[in-house]
Amino acid sequence: MDTIAKLCQARRVFSAVLLFALITAGSAARAQETGAPKVPNTLQQRIASCTGCHGVHGEGTPESGFFPRLAGKPAGYLARQLKDFQDGLRKYGPMEYTVRHLSPEYMHEIADYFAAQEVPYARSPLPRVSPEALKRGEELATKGDPSREVPACIACHGTELTGVQPNVPGLVGLPYDYLSSQLGSWRTKTRATVAPDCMAEIANRLSASDISAVSAWLAGRELPSDMHAQPAGTITPPLHCGVLGATGDGA
Repeated sequence: MDTIAKLCQARRVFSAVLLFALITAGSAARAQETGAPKVPNTLQQRIASCTGCHGVHGEGTPESGFFPRLAGKPAGYLARQLKDFQDGLRKYGPMEYTVRHLSPEYMHEIADYFAAQEVPYARSPLPRVSPEALKRGEELATKGDPSREVPACIACHGTELTGVQPNVPGLVGLPYDYLSSQLGSWRTKTRATVAPDCMAEIANRLSASDISAVSAWLAGRELPSDMHAQPAGTITPPLHCGVLGATGDGA
């Protein structure tokens, strides 16, 4: 999907979210006026704006690569992303609108729900890249590039790249488009997190071809038999990250 198409899709999603919010607000007002039943106060109802894009169980949209998988990601990581959208550190209109008025307790409840979901992974379309590019991507993911002070992906995201509890997400199984766009977002400062933002540092040490190469290799990597995140304390981050403690347990 090219950039223009993605922008058009993003506008359509934002319009749909906005329309849903307006309809819900109007329905609530009419319910108060007429005494009609209110919208049920259930978790399933409260996460409707999430599942509308990310799937009922947070499986994402692997066929397009536009909406990432939420299912099974560490709850701490998911809650942090909601907070980053709320604080304006991550930029995406529909998400910023959705989380604007959520309480910390509400965001953690949503994060806990999706973290507990276990649904099969589906593979996404892969771009055509050269064998040399895939080799470069594998080197970056498993060994890093000391000449550019780029640590290996496995140094933070786990030996099988399935993430580390409670705050480090898995990378395997994510679509190429999503991976490459997020690395690009860190470079353009449309994605950030609490300082020091180690991913922003790493992304800005990568070239455009490096981003394409590592995204392609990660998206095409064979899925391990166990997709669960590693236990807390099993990594020592090579950089000081604001969202992580000294052993990766979370700050």
